[in-house]
Order: sequence, then C-alpha cells, then structure tokens
Amino acid sequence: MTWIETIIISIVEGLTEFLPVSSTGHMIIAQNLLGVPQGDPFVHAFTFIIQFGAILSVVCLYWKHFFSVDSSPAPAGSNVFQRLKHRFSFYWLLFVGVLPAVVIGLLAKKSGLLDWLLDSVEVVAAMLVLGGIFMLYCDKLFNKGSESNRVNEKRAFRIGLFQCISVIPGVSRSMATIVGGMAQGLTRKKAAEFSFFLAVPTMAGATLLDLLDLMKEETSWATTHNITMLVLGCVVSFIVALLAMKWFVGFLTKYGFKAFGYYRIIVGGIIIVLLLTGHSLAMVD
Repeated sequence: MTWIETIIISIVEGLTEFLPVSSTGHMIIAQNLLGVPQGDPFVHAFTFIIQFGAILSVVCLYWKHFFSVDSSPAPAGSNVFQRLKHRFSFYWLLFVGVLPAVVIGLLAKKSGLLDWLLDSVEVVAAMLVLGGIFMLYCDKLFNKGSESNRVNEKRAFRIGLFQCISVIPGVSRSMATIVGGMAQGLTRKKAAEFSFFLAVPTMAGATLLDLLDLMKEETSWATTHNITMLVLGCVVSFIVALLAMKWFVGFLTKYGFKAFGYYRIIVGGIIIVLLLTGHSLAMVD
C-alpha cells in the first residue's frame, strides 16, 4: 500500500466507523477503487488494525466514563461480587455486551467465513442496500426511547446480540448496536453512546487477534514501510473519527437514520449496477 492509499482508506475508516454506513464495507469499496490487492494478509489486517485509532478517539472523548468508578453505596446485603459489579458497573456492562461478539467473531474467523466476506464487494453492496431500506423505517419502529431507561445487564447483552449481525461487511456495527439499543427502549443519544463504548472492547479484541495472526504468519510483511503505514493509519483514523463522532451524536439525535438510509441505498445501488454491467470498481485495472 502506498502513502496516499493508506491516508485515503484511513480517512474513510475514521469517517464511517461510528456512522451507520459500515466502515468495513466502505474500506473494502475504497480498496477496490484504489486497486489495493484483495486477499493479501496485510491488507486484511490493516482493515482491522487502523480501527485502533478510532478506539482511542472514543476513550479520549468519553474519558470520564472510562476512568471513573461508581462510588455510591452498593445495595444493602450485597455480596463481594455484587459490590464489585456495582463499583465497576460501566466495565461490567461492556463485558456483558461484548460476549456475544467474542463467540460469533471467533467462530466466523476460524471457519474462514470472515476472510471470505472481507473479499466480497458483492456482499457489501447488497447489505448496504438492504440496511438502507431498513433504516428508512427504523425510526418509526424503534423511536420510543425514554430518558429514564438505562443500560442494564439484560439490555447490554441484547445489544451485544445485535452487534453480531455486523460480522457481515456492509451491515454496520454502529447501525446494529444503535438499533439494538433503541429496540431496548433507549433514546437515540443513549443508544449511540453505548454503541461507541461497546466498540472499544470489540474493536480492541479484533485488532489484537489480527496482530497475533500476522505475527504467526511469515514476518515478511513486517517491513518498515508496512509498520509505518499501520501507525499512519491509526493516527489519521483517530483524528477523523474524533471529529465525526462528535458531529454524529448531534445529527442522529435531531434527524434520525433516514439520511443515512438514502445514502446507503444510493452507494450500494451504484455498486450493484456496476457489477451487473461487468465493470470493475478499480479506477485502474
């Protein structure tokens, strides 16, 4: 990958990671447009590892949540485990929420399904359109959230189940978890923020797995150039994701999903037409 390819793909990642448009899907599209070789182990790993920058942007923006504990008294009669859960409730809810994705993600990765999906721009296009159609109506279906509702263990686990759908590129982890939160009675803002929080352990785990896989393979990929590209990608995605995330919460709270639905349908539709007419997405074949 070249410097310009790395910067463009990282900007795409930062812009789309927390938007309900599928960051992985957009990176696959960007890679195809730029002519980046698909199926290359380093390219696969790069797609996940630069998400580390986006992880840091969440921790940076919401640092008070990540670096504080609940100092209020635990309910009377609580045992040691219950008191620890109360004190570290934020981390406990993230743990409960990420469990389904850990199981499904590992199964998909070991079966080879994840690598196959990451090479399929057809799957991305189809999921963009189908997800876009759903998003045109999801506000009416789930927009009954109450400010009094909070994320508890049951809601966190169910949102985690929704997150598993995003193993399919083009679905969007952000869309799946926000809709999951709204389906559990959370407001758009609370659902979006918990989606951001849940992204941290989910994406950190995916990044770690890909780093381990890269180190298990031959180390010919570990050139100074490739490592520099990884670092550059993380820095760019961090800056762009930080700006995009702050904008998205306000936009979603005020306008909902419909605009993103139309965007997904247009992008996915264009790709499908190109593929059906025998055209390649690559700018240069």
